[in-house]
Amino acid sequence: MNGWAKRIDPRWVLALTCLLGWAFKGHCGAYWGGSIQYVTGCYSDAVPFWGLRGVSAGQIPYLEARMEYPVLTGLLIWAEGFVTRTVFGASATAAHFLFVVAAVNAALAFVVLGMLRRAGVDRARQFAWAAAPPLVLYLGHNWDMLAVAFAVAALLAARRGGTQLATALAALGSAAKLFPVLLLPLLGLGALFSRGGGGVGRRIVTAGVLVIIAVVSWGLVNAPVAVLAFANWSEFYSFSSARSGTAASVWEILAQSGRWATTIPERNVWSAAIFAGGAGVIVVLGWWRHGARPWVLFAPVLAWFLLTNKVYSPQFDLWLYPVLLLTSYRLWPVAWFALGDIACYFAEFWYFAGLDGHHPAATLHDIALAAGFRGAAMLWIIGSAVLRPAPGWTAAPERS
Repeated sequence: MNGWAKRIDPRWVLALTCLLGWAFKGHCGAYWGGSIQYVTGCYSDAVPFWGLRGVSAGQIPYLEARMEYPVLTGLLIWAEGFVTRTVFGASATAAHFLFVVAAVNAALAFVVLGMLRRAGVDRARQFAWAAAPPLVLYLGHNWDMLAVAFAVAALLAARRGGTQLATALAALGSAAKLFPVLLLPLLGLGALFSRGGGGVGRRIVTAGVLVIIAVVSWGLVNAPVAVLAFANWSEFYSFSSARSGTAASVWEILAQSGRWATTIPERNVWSAAIFAGGAGVIVVLGWWRHGARPWVLFAPVLAWFLLTNKVYSPQFDLWLYPVLLLTSYRLWPVAWFALGDIACYFAEFWYFAGLDGHHPAATLHDIALAAGFRGAAMLWIIGSAVLRPAPGWTAAPERS
């Protein structure tokens, strides 16, 4: 790395990135006109949530207000609403709430950077997070940074050999957003089949303990809410099942192009089956190289999940980006993926702008091209993750 780069603290770069992220979402405030939220890309879930999910009124998620997010994210939304109402008082608006959401996400981004630094991740990867394009796009978009922080913490715990802690963190992450649950089978398989695990009986007991930790960690968070307000608690799962898909998903692209039109139940079945089959192949092929560190396979499994899922919202790229920084053998495919993320983001929002009669306007063909560019990067990443070694830092000891 160049001398000037060695003198720059990644935390200052991250601070600038977070400021850009806030400016990107906050510049048009909360009163959208002329489809500005699509034309400029400043759309944020925080703005409609302020009024439509009882945040402005202080309603408790699930118990008093609908919430289509898992419990920890619902709790975070309530806490951010409380802070907004406390700091800004009776004059609090959706724009103030958006500011608080972005500020909390920025704090979580610094938490992730701090974890990378303590783990001894090389500076190039630290800078790749500090200057991450997805942070500019999604810092003020919604609340996925909470699950991202849990996922990164779980991966780093697994790297240190703390499999039980990694299991608990991944389970808690899945109580914020579902995707960290994909790490749990890898940790369980590692307990069953990794070298030095003892006899068969001991391995089964170890894996069983991990299952108990995962169930208890997830259950302690979810059970009270499920008991008190089951209908609202389960809305996340019913909402996910009932969704048809998003414009940049493979399923919607195939349907819109006339190649394979599917109903919602068919998409649910086919997406689950194709994901499960592909994930199995990834794990089997990758085990020879990564069996001692099965958590490394979380990246290709997550990438395959995003490609095969019927819903591929733009901010889902924020899930994968830091995982790639931790596990990718080379960084240039990660840059390719980030460019695809930017292309898909604006293609989708400019498509919505076009539907409202505004410009710039994109077409479904534009979305398909952008999604194809991003998808090609993800397929390359999956193949590389299976066939190439993990970066050297993953086997290095922790810095004191």
